[in-house]
Amino acid sequence: MTSVARPPSPAAETTVIDVPVSDPRVKALLRELGDEYAARYGGDARAELARYPDEEFTAPYGGVLLLLLERGEPVAGGAFRRYDATTAELKRIWTHSGHRRRGLARRVVAELEREAGARGYRRIYLTTGPRQPEARGLYLATGYTPLFDTEADPETIGPLPFEKHLHVTPRT
Repeated sequence: MTSVARPPSPAAETTVIDVPVSDPRVKALLRELGDEYAARYGGDARAELARYPDEEFTAPYGGVLLLLLERGEPVAGGAFRRYDATTAELKRIWTHSGHRRRGLARRVVAELEREAGARGYRRIYLTTGPRQPEARGLYLATGYTPLFDTEADPETIGPLPFEKHLHVTPRT
């Protein structure tokens, strides 16, 4: 099921691959996301990560999970699932703790947008937690429209929703 979505970039020696959640290389992503959620929100983050069945992140269900590899090792990743017939919902955007501040999350979001557009989605929707200012900044910097009052205290809002309309470029 693993397939190379795009060839390695010579400058960064990276490869983007589409993998199932069961792929062993996804374990680091899920472990670090769980640790991050627990540190920011307390409690057990497994419930949040298990909210959606793994198959929702596969092509037959309208989703995908992408990993960005450098020299074969996962350094970043993310997924989307079908939100509705024309909308993909981004989930599980992650950058390995040893590879942050390099623009990898921005690259993952761009790859997910490209893949969603190629699959015919016209819109992306997502939410991020109120205690994730880096994620909020990422989505604002990459052209997402906040669907909340950006002047309000994020803690009073709960999950912060965003959307972005895509230029659809279906595969031929």
